[in-house]
Amino acid sequence: MRSFTVKASTEYEVLMGSGLLSEAGSLIKKVLPKAETLAVITDDKVGALYGGEDQALMKSFSDAGYALRKYTFPNGEASKKMDTVCGMLEFLASGEKALTRSDAIVALGGGVTGDMAGLAAALYMRGINFVQIPTSLLAAVDSSVGGKTGVDLTAGKNLAGAFWQPSLVIFDTDTAGTLEKDQIMDGLAEAVKSGIIADPSLFTYIRDNSEKLKEYMDDTEIRGEDFHQLIETVAFLSADVKRIIVEKDEKESGERQPLNLGHTFGHAIEKLSGYGTSHGLAVAKGTALIAEASAAAGMIPAASAEEIISALAGLGYDLSCPYRAEDLAEAALSDKKRRGSEITLVIPEKVGRCSLRRIQTAGLKDLIRSALEA
Repeated sequence: MRSFTVKASTEYEVLMGSGLLSEAGSLIKKVLPKAETLAVITDDKVGALYGGEDQALMKSFSDAGYALRKYTFPNGEASKKMDTVCGMLEFLASGEKALTRSDAIVALGGGVTGDMAGLAAALYMRGINFVQIPTSLLAAVDSSVGGKTGVDLTAGKNLAGAFWQPSLVIFDTDTAGTLEKDQIMDGLAEAVKSGIIADPSLFTYIRDNSEKLKEYMDDTEIRGEDFHQLIETVAFLSADVKRIIVEKDEKESGERQPLNLGHTFGHAIEKLSGYGTSHGLAVAKGTALIAEASAAAGMIPAASAEEIISALAGLGYDLSCPYRAEDLAEAALSDKKRRGSEITLVIPEKVGRCSLRRIQTAGLKDLIRSALEA
């Protein structure tokens, strides 16, 4: 098992390794000894895999002496809205086992689950403890660490939310064995992003193992110990990049903004696709777009853009973008990083270093067009 400590407003451990679901109850007990009830929040897909009463995770909770409640919602981005969170809050407050301030929420699932369960934890009784148990690579490498919670609005992605740090993060790498190819690719996109912004060794590790990773993604039958070690290394190094940045800038006032590399255009692509394009694929496309646009505008060397785009293509991402520059610009301007007539873009100067560039919103369309034409 590997671990590190996030020293934010709430200090907590991130644990990664094989077989941790069966130890989760005792691990939580060490951190939250006063909690009596755990409310497990999950979606119907993940709940069927890991949330059964006779399965390892729930048994570990019972064995640790916890009373249990479980709230299940429909899998998918379409559920990531305030109505779902309101349903969670009503559930937490109802019945004989209504949660008290000393109890805790357990977010079991991917990023959608973690974002909404974390927001519910921030809102319920003005804030209770919650534990992240990510079961997707995307959540393990990125969203389970750092305290961002939220839901989508009609106007755009993650426009309502709060910063609320978990009390503990537990990633059992065995859960990666059940992930579909697209789910692994979603996580790898965020991990590549982490390498670009702060860790060249992580970027190189993923690039050098791209062929092996593609084999594992295509064939679940050959996912053995080597696969789990690859996933653990990628997840650990990527999440550790986020730890370092979050500790410097917990609430995204400046130094945390590089974590948004590829996200301004990526969120626009998600929105224009009606959220039919997954978050990870959208981030991969968005990262390629900003790299190409930055090179076309003379902000970075062409070789830097080529290195980034080549690594993403080598993992099998379709980096084409079917949307017009005008439509992408309009969708991007609903992004949280807009400030009046300016928007902040994360520019990948080279692998391991990014910078922030404020540009006039009026010029965004031309910048995107230059990338699409390239």
